Amino acid sequence: MKHSGVTVVGGGLAGTEAALLLARNGVDVTLVEMRPERMTPAHATGDLAELVCSNSLRSDDTSTAAGLLKEEMRRLGSAVLAAADGNRVPAGTALAVDRTAFSRALTRAVEQNPHIRVERREVTQIPGEISIFAPGPLVSDALAAAVAELAGPERFFFFDAIAPIVSADSLDMERLFRGSRYGSEEGGDYLNAPMDRETYERFVKELLAAEQFVPHGFEAGQPLPLFPGCQPIEAIAITGLQSLAHGPMRPTGFAGNPLGERLHALVQLRAENETGTSFNLVGFQTRLKQGEQKRVFRMIPGLERAEFLRFGSLHRNSYIDSPRVLSKDLSFRRRPDLFAAGQFAGAEGYVESTALGLLAGLFVLARLEGREPPIPPDTTALGALLRYVTTCPTSPLEPSNIHFGLLPPGRGSGRLGKRQAVVNRARDAFSGWLAGVFRK
Repeated sequence: MKHSGVTVVGGGLAGTEAALLLARNGVDVTLVEMRPERMTPAHATGDLAELVCSNSLRSDDTSTAAGLLKEEMRRLGSAVLAAADGNRVPAGTALAVDRTAFSRALTRAVEQNPHIRVERREVTQIPGEISIFAPGPLVSDALAAAVAELAGPERFFFFDAIAPIVSADSLDMERLFRGSRYGSEEGGDYLNAPMDRETYERFVKELLAAEQFVPHGFEAGQPLPLFPGCQPIEAIAITGLQSLAHGPMRPTGFAGNPLGERLHALVQLRAENETGTSFNLVGFQTRLKQGEQKRVFRMIPGLERAEFLRFGSLHRNSYIDSPRVLSKDLSFRRRPDLFAAGQFAGAEGYVESTALGLLAGLFVLARLEGREPPIPPDTTALGALLRYVTTCPTSPLEPSNIHFGLLPPGRGSGRLGKRQAVVNRARDAFSGWLAGVFRK
């Protein structure tokens, strides 16, 4: 069936997912992405779906909420997860990717699709035709002003921090050990830097004394409400001397570490690419100045001569207060022909942002075909995420990852039994819903 054309603003994860879904269903799409004509403070390339924070898409274990969400997205034919599966790197039960190969694969898929035309330019006004608005969290000032006019005072800003990446050949492997918590079989996927109490407390002292980046210009006057999952490590450390040892640097569950009973804390490093030439400091999002990152993070055992391939940084993220702005199908209440998707619509995380792009594509397709939007049941991971970003009573919205707290509780014996009941119910509900999604 031939459909009218659709404009997708933004070539990130959500926009790329939405464009490819629509194109698979015969819709002509104009995908507008301002990079590389105009770069953002966080991006390094002009590739579509570039990952700027971690290279991990979180757990792929379907007994977890993140894994359940991925399962549902795969069953819908997610192009982003197909690219992730084809370019994954070892990370235990997590789905981590070679970020360069991943984004290039999706860029090729879009540019070679006959139904998609890519325009590299900055959008400064809200499109007039039926559109999906997925500009990502780093909206340009001109477009942000247009969105503010449309959404009203419900538009808010927050800041996000990303972790540094170091070169593998600059690490002292004799001071690091491979392993994961509780001796799981994927233990070799992580490098670990062990610390005794004295080393740990000296590290925390220098971390708290280090000079931090101070926002300038427009960002300088904005509040810093940071999403808990991306709290800078120094923001966690300030809450108490042992807070890191009970948080991202907790040493629990490790056997065979070189310090034995003296192990007080550790830093985990996860491979950034398939060849294992670079590693991400897990949980080390930071707003320290670059020189301070070198000085303080080189105090970590094994990182004394670390080469930083990417420094951690702080950048502005923007999103709309979606429950007060959007309808249940992600369309703007003031502009029903305009749909929001991705992190801009209130999701937090790569997979969650992609999921909203997938849903926005489905809802636009239904609109073009004169059908009611196929809203997934609340008992599914997709439905629970959608319900949160469109109905959450908290104002302003606090962006969220998918977690079992968003789904109705299950009945079962014990915590694991209840979780499994939620998963089983979600699968049954999703199967029934999926049968009617692409009904003509």
